[in-house]
Amino acid sequence: MADLVIASPVIVDATIRSTSKIKPTEAPGLAPGATRFYVEADVGALLRGPGAIPPRIGYLLDAAPDPLGRVPKYKKSRVLLFARPVPGRSDQIQLVRPDAQLGWSPASDALARRIAAEVLAADAPPVITGVGNAFHVAGSLPGEGETQVFLRTADHRPVSLSILRRPGEEPRWAVALSEIIDDSAAPPKPDTLLWYRLACFLPRELPDDSVAALSGDDATQAREDYRFVLNRLGRCERNESGPNAGDGPR
Repeated sequence: MADLVIASPVIVDATIRSTSKIKPTEAPGLAPGATRFYVEADVGALLRGPGAIPPRIGYLLDAAPDPLGRVPKYKKSRVLLFARPVPGRSDQIQLVRPDAQLGWSPASDALARRIAAEVLAADAPPVITGVGNAFHVAGSLPGEGETQVFLRTADHRPVSLSILRRPGEEPRWAVALSEIIDDSAAPPKPDTLLWYRLACFLPRELPDDSVAALSGDDATQAREDYRFVLNRLGRCERNESGPNAGDGPR
């Protein structure tokens, strides 16, 4: 859902009014076995968009057959559409990827709205593009120390991870969205935009150039602390079937 919301300048809650099959000879790029429809839908609500939208819109939909090989039927279905506008045609949209029509439900509607609000917020977390330098400082006691990992972002805003270890205690970690790491820094809440941008786009291992300036022991500890953060974030379960999934490299 986050992939779709981020990729879509227009998100519409609509009910399909009619579908018309397009001949395969008139549907370039159609996948084998799929059917291309021209769909007309009545707009119920605009979840995201640059302005007003007509009460009825049209778009192309490539539909794969159902498990029994039958062509799906969509008439009267309530759907969420993740799309971009068609220049010069306010009544037309273009789906951002083949699976960008989802069946509507209260849960999917609420999730799409929440993610869109986070994406458009003035304090939205930046897009993570890579990992910068990492530093580790050992404490005075065995097993004590702190690691900092600085992240690269698309708009050069500061983001860093900090991992603090004390003997006999569970390691603590936090993410800071400023140059100063203070007591307000904490791990991101699951299924938020900040969690998504960390869990889905951080590399699975700390790059060698991030620890090039560290001693062998400090580099080993920094790598272990970075893996600790990834384990706490959890796996990013993503549907990457579309060509425009996500907002940065993994």
